[in-house]
Amino acid sequence: MAKEKVVLAYSGGLDTSIIINWLIENYGYEVIAVCGDVGQGKETDGLEERALKSGASKCYIEDLRDEYVKDFIFPTLKAGAVYEDKYLLGTSHARPIIAKRLVEIALKEGATAICHGATGKGNDQVRFELTIKALAPHLKIIAPWRIWDIKSREDAIDYAEAHGIEIPVTKKDLYSRDRNIWHISHEGMDLEDPANMPQYNDLLKLGVSPEKAPDEPTFITIGFEKGEPVSLDGEKMGPRVLVEKLNAIGGANGIGITDIVEDRLVGMKSRGVYETPGGSILYAAHRELEYLCLDRQTQSFKHGVANKFAELVYDGLWYTPLREALSAFVDSTQETVTGEVKLMLYKGNIINAGTKSPYSLYNETIASFGDSEELYSHKDAEGFINLFGLPLKVRALMEKELNK
Repeated sequence: MAKEKVVLAYSGGLDTSIIINWLIENYGYEVIAVCGDVGQGKETDGLEERALKSGASKCYIEDLRDEYVKDFIFPTLKAGAVYEDKYLLGTSHARPIIAKRLVEIALKEGATAICHGATGKGNDQVRFELTIKALAPHLKIIAPWRIWDIKSREDAIDYAEAHGIEIPVTKKDLYSRDRNIWHISHEGMDLEDPANMPQYNDLLKLGVSPEKAPDEPTFITIGFEKGEPVSLDGEKMGPRVLVEKLNAIGGANGIGITDIVEDRLVGMKSRGVYETPGGSILYAAHRELEYLCLDRQTQSFKHGVANKFAELVYDGLWYTPLREALSAFVDSTQETVTGEVKLMLYKGNIINAGTKSPYSLYNETIASFGDSEELYSHKDAEGFINLFGLPLKVRALMEKELNK
């Protein structure tokens, strides 16, 4: 009889490298490795050879970069979603697109199960599994970190060495990293103590620390159409290329380094350092354009939507009716978020250097301290203040009457 097949979310890192052998030993499955390329760069080099050498029967390397930026990153950017006011959700919105492709290949291959290498203490297990449940609820899910006897990354290295499995880490460098086109995260080792300042010179991968950035500022102009970035310094370019170029520019200027102690969905706090240079620039530019183009009530309500959107993405609830409904609301608000934003980048800082839009709600005639009686009379303010302050006045009169 033919062996049952399992599709493994494969990165070529420590965990997934040993999982192939573990699945064969414990389940007798035929293992099909799938790597979703969301911008890991050179991490995908030699991946197929490594997977086959580790025992996989087949290895898919799927280029998801364009789809990731267009269909996952930009909707989150337009929403203004930031988790706990600091985290730009780089790992969070990469998981649903990878899991979606795992499901598609599992259905194509007639697989029985999908396996992932997320730990039992993290958020990724939730993100992978909720996506699988939403798209293919009949598929079995295997999560080795919740089953096996391996308890640490040191144990995993020992397992690899005992089974002759080639791995890309050593016990001297056990930072847990996740990289894609949007960001890179760093966790573990000395970062596990929030009292320790990160050793940025050794840690950073996408750029330099602010003190090592150039002494002269860099000016850039980003163009938006309906909330989506479409150009850099007047040159039209696709979403992926734009993000890549901003990563390089931002990294060189020490932009987008975030040290955060965040609340994981599973109930614990964790400490990590995130590098999101291009993303930080795009969020800042988008926010400046919204200040110009959105009215006060829409901005205020959208802020609440952004917080909820961030929670949904962080919690792995991308494929839900609520997330889709919130995206529909966001898209409606973005109809007039078109224009150009000029920014000054200087030693880790992003400073607005001028914003313009054909849909600008700023009216210089009204806002000016000069004469504008036709649009706004100073005399009108008296009646407005009387009505606006009426509840305060009534309360004060009541208290005065009671205290007689």
